[in-house]
Amino acid sequence: MRSRSHYGFSITQNALALLYLFCIFTNPPASTALNFTALLSTVPDLSQFTALLASATPITADLSDRSSLSILAVPNAYLAADDHLARHHLSPAALADVLRYHVLLQFLSWSDLRALPPAGKLVTTLLQTTGRATDNFGSVNLTRDPQSGLVSIRSPAPYSPSNVTVLSLVKTLPYNVTIFAVNSLLIPYGLDLMASETRPNIVLNITKALIDGHNFNVAASMLAASGVVQEFEADEGGAGITLFVPVDDAFADLPPSVALQSLPADKKGVVLKFHVLHSYYPLGSLESVVNPFQPTLATEAMGAGSFTLNISRVNGSVAINTGIVQASVTQTVFDQNPVAIFGVSKVLLPREIFGRNPMVTAKPLEGAPPPDEDTLSPENSPGFGGQPSHLSSPPGFREDVRSHGGGCALQSSKFRLVQEFVLVASYCYLTPR
Repeated sequence: MRSRSHYGFSITQNALALLYLFCIFTNPPASTALNFTALLSTVPDLSQFTALLASATPITADLSDRSSLSILAVPNAYLAADDHLARHHLSPAALADVLRYHVLLQFLSWSDLRALPPAGKLVTTLLQTTGRATDNFGSVNLTRDPQSGLVSIRSPAPYSPSNVTVLSLVKTLPYNVTIFAVNSLLIPYGLDLMASETRPNIVLNITKALIDGHNFNVAASMLAASGVVQEFEADEGGAGITLFVPVDDAFADLPPSVALQSLPADKKGVVLKFHVLHSYYPLGSLESVVNPFQPTLATEAMGAGSFTLNISRVNGSVAINTGIVQASVTQTVFDQNPVAIFGVSKVLLPREIFGRNPMVTAKPLEGAPPPDEDTLSPENSPGFGGQPSHLSSPPGFREDVRSHGGGCALQSSKFRLVQEFVLVASYCYLTPR
C-alpha cells in the first residue's frame, strides 16, 4: 500500500515504518544555550571573574547562541593582585571588550594545548567579532615552552606587553566549552579602552576584512575584480551570510588543469558564489549542522539541487566537500551576526564546472567521506547551455540508476526504498513540531 503526503510524494508502508523509527531515534533534542555565568559560578575560586562577566550584560547576549568556546578565567587571588581594572578606570563597554578577549572562538582541550606547534597557534576571540580590534589584534597567539611545558597566551602584535600563563584546566564540556585558569587579565593590544564605548559599529567591508587577515590577498583581489562582493555585502541583511575564503596557498596549489582565472566572467562569478552560504553560521553551528548538504548563493543562481556543499565535522575540524575537493576550516576571519568569514584550506571547486578535472593537491582529512568519483563534465554543467537541475531528492543523491545484467528489478526496488526513506526523513525534519 502507498500513502500520499501533503508534500506531493507517495510513500509505501515500509517507508512509513522507517520514518517512524527514524523520527524516534534521530529526532534531535531542542537546543539549549549554555549559561556561562552559571557554569562559572560553580567554581568558588572564580567568583570575582564571574561577577565581572555577569556585570557585562552585552557579553551575555554575544554568547547566547554560541558553542565550541574556550574561556580564560582569572582566579580570585590573581584578579585581586591585577592592577589593570584600577589603573584604567574601565568604562562598562571597555570592560566588556577586555572580557571578550578572554573568550576564544574555538574549543581547545588540555591535550590540544600540549600539542601546540613550536610556532604557536592563532585563535580568534570574541573581541575580533566586534570590528573594534585593528588588523588581527582581536586574536591571541598560544605557545608552549617545550622545556617547562608552560602555555602562554598573548596578542599577535609584536612587543605586546600583556601576556598570561595557563595555570590549569578548570572545567570542560567536550566540544562545547572549556574553562582554563590564567594568572592575569589579558589586555588587547592597541585597544583604546577609554573610547571603546563611543566607537560606532562598523558596516563590514568584506574585501578590507580579507586584506586585514593577511592571508587572503588572492581571494580579495578576485572578489573586488568580479563585482560579486557588492552582492555579498547587500545580502548581509536578513538571514546573513557565511563566506568560506581560500587562503593564498590554496590558489598556488591548484593544478594546471584548473584554469580558474581563464574562466568566463559568469562562471567565475558562480565559483565565487559557491563559497557563500545565504545564512549566518558561527563556527559552533557549522560543527553541529543537522543537514550536511547546504545550498550556496550559486544554488540560487543556477537552480535547486546544484552547487551545494557537504559540511561535516571530521577529527575536530569542519570539513567541506564539494564532490571533487575536500577542504577544512583553518581559522575564523570575522564572526559577528549577520556575517561570518572563515578561512579554508582549498579553493572550493564545484563539480558542475570542474567535474572532470583531477584534484590531487593534498591528502583528504582522515575519516572524512571521499569526494565523489562520478562527477559532471563542464560541458554538461547545470545552467550552462542547458536547463538548471531540479532534484526531488537531497543534493548529491543520484537518480540515474544504471543496471547491467541480472538483478535490475531488485536493484531498482532497493533504490526506490532508499529514496523514499531519504524523502520521508527530510519530511520528518521539515514538519514543524
